[in-house]
Amino acid sequence: DGQSPLSAYERKRLKNITENAKFFAALQLHEVCVESEQHQSVLSNRAKPKKAEEEPVRRRSMRLQRVDPSGIAMPEVFTQPIAEEYPQVPAGPLPMLPEDQMGDSKLTEDLLAVWMSISEVIVVTKVLMMLCRYQDSLNSMVLSEENIRKVVKSRVCSMAIHPSESILLLAAGDKTGQIGLWNVDCRSEEAAHTFIPHNDSVSCMHFSPCNPAHLLSLSSESLRCGDVTRALFDEIYRGEEMSSFDFLEDGAATAVVGQWNGAVVMVDRRTPGTSAELSADIGFKRTRTVHVHPVHKQYFMAAGSVDVAVYDVRYLKTSKNKPVSSLQGHTKSVASAYFSPVTGHRVVTVCADDKLRHNNNTGRWLTRFRAIWDPKQEKCFVVGSLVQPRRIEVFQDTGKLVHTFCNPDCLASVCSINVVHPSRNILVGGNSSGRLHVFREETTG
Repeated sequence: DGQSPLSAYERKRLKNITENAKFFAALQLHEVCVESEQHQSVLSNRAKPKKAEEEPVRRRSMRLQRVDPSGIAMPEVFTQPIAEEYPQVPAGPLPMLPEDQMGDSKLTEDLLAVWMSISEVIVVTKVLMMLCRYQDSLNSMVLSEENIRKVVKSRVCSMAIHPSESILLLAAGDKTGQIGLWNVDCRSEEAAHTFIPHNDSVSCMHFSPCNPAHLLSLSSESLRCGDVTRALFDEIYRGEEMSSFDFLEDGAATAVVGQWNGAVVMVDRRTPGTSAELSADIGFKRTRTVHVHPVHKQYFMAAGSVDVAVYDVRYLKTSKNKPVSSLQGHTKSVASAYFSPVTGHRVVTVCADDKLRHNNNTGRWLTRFRAIWDPKQEKCFVVGSLVQPRRIEVFQDTGKLVHTFCNPDCLASVCSINVVHPSRNILVGGNSSGRLHVFREETTG
């Protein structure tokens, strides 16, 4: 009526809350809550177990105490974690509500408002540095306790960093399908919240290059777009065995998606429905990553098994596709392959054959390493490390070690997944327990 005292954002938020309430009412979630309360009541009436002090002390053999007969402690053995059961996420659009609440998302209001505000006007400028200045910038970046936080519940499988130069907003995806958002510059307990838009590992995430109010995330069953302006995780594509994706043009309307069975599919967000435009057999047994050339967007690179090859999307067909170029030499499983950020003249790969004399054998309990180029330096890339004390390393394209990010007091775990800010001196490493570690320039005053 033109007389509302609410701001445009508050009116939009009120509309979203109303729509979300209707959505959950249609799902009859109140019935689930009633059943849950009844279940809790039954549990509370059960006999409580005996206190520990009432039980006799049990003798433990030297084997169970991990001590050999000589009294020397035996090495610790890592045991497989117990799998947890999670409710299935339905297909279709999902309201952007936090994982730990089912009603009005008051706790996340500030976080989503920040994401919306810093996405309104974004001009990403590529800042390239000479190597000497670049090394100075790396030396200025440190890790402190306040810049470490557990953002997701399980192992970090992917990360994305918002391009804003004013506020540092991070997104992390984990093994169970959670996505965590963290406003690093906000020191309150409500600076980070988690959402569950997927059923399994979130293997790849990107903020849209043309509209960072959109966060696109991929799991094996779906490609979704988290749109903060609509408070919705929309479903773009629904398929099977998906591993990674990348945008085919700066407008982010089209994407190439890799699949674990080796094929790639082409997805166009402008067409209705959640099906692909094309599924192409490229001759791979497994495709782990796909990456589009930064200049010539018709070319993309696929990596998997022992294969790394470049294809022209204009000539893809359903079968018998031939690569434009192949990178030979790897003898074991390739984890990732990416073009250099400015010219695309270089390619960095990570493989279990340790070609850089860099230990990449993370084992099954850690996310596999992915070497990523620093967008501010055409010749340098970042990769995790298994060396003690724990560290993240920066290499030149020649294989020369340029810098080591290390802090024994704060970093005691392996950061398999890393992301670098496109214009600020910020590096973020994610580990297998869901923690993010932010190396950034020290602030004075």
